[in-house]
Amino acid sequence: MAKRIHPKPAHAALPSREAVLAFIEDSPQKVGKREIAQAFGIKGSDKIELKRLLKDLQEEGTIEKDRSGLRKAGRLPPVVVADIDTRRDRDGELVARPAQWDPEAGPAPLITVLMPRGRRANGPAPGTGDRALLKIEPDGDTPARYIGRVIKVIGRNKAETLGVFRALPAGGGRIVPVDKKAQGREIAVPPGGEGDALDGDLVTVALGREDRFGLTQGRVKDRLGSLGSEKAVSLIALHAHGIPHVFPREVLAEAEGAREAGLDGREDWRDLPLVTIDPPDAKDHDDAVMAVPDPDPANPGGFVVTVAIADVAAYVRPGTALDREALLRGNSVYFPDRVVPMLPERISNDLCSLRPGQDRPALAVRMIVTAEGRKVRHGFHRVMMRSRAKLAYAQAQAAIDGRPDEVTGPLLDGCLRPLWAAYEALAAARDARGPLALDLPERKVILNPEGGVDRVIVPERLAAHRLIEEFMIQANVAAAETLESARQALIYRVHDEPSLEKMRALGEVMASIGLKLPKEANLRPALFNRILGMVAGSEHQLFLNEVVLRSQAQAVYAAENAGHFGLALRRYAHFTSPIRRYADLIVHRALIRALRLGTDGLPSGMETGDLAEIGQQISAAERRAMAAERETIDRLIAHHLADRVGATFSGQISGTTRSGLFIKLDETGADGFVPISTLGADYFRYEEGRHALVGERTRETFRLGDKVEVRLMEAAPVAGALRFEIAGGGRAAAPGPARGGMRKEPRKGRPSPAGRDGLTKRRGRRA
Repeated sequence: MAKRIHPKPAHAALPSREAVLAFIEDSPQKVGKREIAQAFGIKGSDKIELKRLLKDLQEEGTIEKDRSGLRKAGRLPPVVVADIDTRRDRDGELVARPAQWDPEAGPAPLITVLMPRGRRANGPAPGTGDRALLKIEPDGDTPARYIGRVIKVIGRNKAETLGVFRALPAGGGRIVPVDKKAQGREIAVPPGGEGDALDGDLVTVALGREDRFGLTQGRVKDRLGSLGSEKAVSLIALHAHGIPHVFPREVLAEAEGAREAGLDGREDWRDLPLVTIDPPDAKDHDDAVMAVPDPDPANPGGFVVTVAIADVAAYVRPGTALDREALLRGNSVYFPDRVVPMLPERISNDLCSLRPGQDRPALAVRMIVTAEGRKVRHGFHRVMMRSRAKLAYAQAQAAIDGRPDEVTGPLLDGCLRPLWAAYEALAAARDARGPLALDLPERKVILNPEGGVDRVIVPERLAAHRLIEEFMIQANVAAAETLESARQALIYRVHDEPSLEKMRALGEVMASIGLKLPKEANLRPALFNRILGMVAGSEHQLFLNEVVLRSQAQAVYAAENAGHFGLALRRYAHFTSPIRRYADLIVHRALIRALRLGTDGLPSGMETGDLAEIGQQISAAERRAMAAERETIDRLIAHHLADRVGATFSGQISGTTRSGLFIKLDETGADGFVPISTLGADYFRYEEGRHALVGERTRETFRLGDKVEVRLMEAAPVAGALRFEIAGGGRAAAPGPARGGMRKEPRKGRPSPAGRDGLTKRRGRRA
């Protein structure tokens, strides 16, 4: 907005009302009487007249005054604390409203939130439901609309919460919060404050003051859905994290109206023996692979490896409703009972699913690798392909292991064996590169027909899984290299090295189990692999793998390259899953633009700054999805264990604090908490350096990584929280005085109630 000029008069005199109002409205900084006097050269007794003028303007409601200074009535100050709505606008932008607003002044103005750029771009990105400090400016001439840039994310909006409504016979009810930290602190809903909520409904609640019984009061704002069955457990996570899960009508209309892409402008690869290898329950298939021996005599024993990826860019064009919704979602979210896709089924499960025997457009990379697995060159192609077969991991592995079936038998010599031979070469190069080699079992929750947990399994890790992973990694590297060579802006997948603070914490944990952190001048993944080798096959193997994982930085999407520490790669970009990750769609469009493969590439006006903003948004969406998936599994397992209160389980101490112990169960991988007040008739002190709780009198010690037996005392399914008591374990410590820590009273024969020392604590704290 163009600023008006307010020149200082040659002879200072009281400015007009209009001039004062224009100055207040245009100033980007705090405005008070002193600033106005300086701007207009007002001195001496004229300052008294200025004071009277400002008082008159305030009394008539033309201007307002608060801590941020003077401003035109109805306008927000230059910097404001705002709460970000749980829903975005039609363009997918975050929208906020001021945290403090007088309802008598009319509806609160809307602020379109822009993600931080530049030096602040690597900071925490705001999400729906957050409270943030924003620097704002008017959005055109509309008084009720503003543009806000994030200065700082303050936290969640504490004036509103999410919970399950429990009706009372006389009217009103109680809200059971879904937040673990709020367990044991129900919210009272007075009669008439329940709205249209029914017993068992998930609701949002506007919080008020505490009543005379010490309960916080609240009123139901929105009824979000019924939690009448365990199949609805993921509904809690969807609303708690503001994850969009219903496609707008215009998005579905665009998807349904999409026509199949033709051969024009594409290479015809329909005769190539490309196959998809996926989990047996996969509904969409976005990557196909093949490998053949390289016929070039200059590359003896080498291979030509091909990875073809569904051409989502052919159907999802920049700026369309489909594109805006995909950016809003950022990625698909996977729960045990449902999938929340990034794109409608017409796109993800139909037009872009590489079904066997059907023509499908793809963006493919052909890589030439040596017998030692070193990639010597590659090229990208926009093609039409036809998958030869849809294989499951176990099915492909069985064929290689000598147990082919009617589908894999005919493919064995011409397709599968060359794939495995190429993988063996790539695996040798990977081992020489030395990426981080964590060995953590990936648990999978299997549901029964009613939506409850039937069992928790650890699927077998096959060479077929590693083959597809290695092929995808090589394709991702090729995409980043091609775009860098073309000087084309892109979104990288960045994984920074661990911080000094995290390395110090890792060294302390290792010292607590009698190991020493090796010293190296340069931090490399090989260092961590050496640490993991120290405990291979021991009781500490699983525990230390998890500690090493916690020590790593969070991988993010960024427009500036910082390499991928965990994979030991200098450049890396996600290219292989555009159906379920928006970052991959951006990389596809960037390749189409850089290589002139069509007119549907990255828009010419979109450069590094815009991509940095998108990287921030989709990184936040990824963190949101991971938290929602983890919390849903916690809730399902808490439901599963709720009828086993009193049962004993084996587990391992995964965290120690002044308040108690975090426990991970061996059977399900579930996490729970043991309050310090339940450890026994002794005073237990927290010894931070040893990551242990030590009895003052008995010297009984509970140390990070120890195997223990625990008894389940309480399960809170809504919050996904478990409270245990120690049934066996611990160890006798060496004689000597206890060091530091915090003194706790003995249990005196009573279990501690749920609350601050019980279900409120969870994993996630660093060891």
